Amino acid sequence: MLEFFADPNTLALLGFVAANFLVAMSGALFRPGQWYETLDKPPWTPPNWLFGPVWMVLYGMIAVAGWLVWREVGLSLAAFAPYVVQLLLNALWSALFFGMRRMRLALYEVALLWLGIAVNIAVFLPIEPGAALLLVPYIVWVTIAAALNYEVVRRNPAYA
Repeated sequence: MLEFFADPNTLALLGFVAANFLVAMSGALFRPGQWYETLDKPPWTPPNWLFGPVWMVLYGMIAVAGWLVWREVGLSLAAFAPYVVQLLLNALWSALFFGMRRMRLALYEVALLWLGIAVNIAVFLPIEPGAALLLVPYIVWVTIAAALNYEVVRRNPAYA
């Protein structure tokens, strides 16, 4: 059993999972709360209970994508700079939207996040196509989140 945890592949995978767990903590620290409940949201807003499970799956996919690329090129700066940037932008969004309640700033930030994910996919694609494909549901979900962020800003100009 100890050999399993001493294996470099296992340690690397656990490292990617840990990094994504730290990013996910932003969502746990900055929760929607009562303020968010009072905002006017579009009828297509996903139910609150859906966000946690979706993000859990997405963070797992992001971690595996990073690990697959690591297996091909190691910790290459060229391969992992976009990965780290999009993770940092991901963590920042919850702080901006829910923590600081700066919805308009969060909207600009989510556009940068979307771009960061797109660049990450483009960088991962020639290295490990499977890793790039694992990021596609992530960019789709962030597209939905960006549209929701836009609609909430539009419907709540006094809070934006």
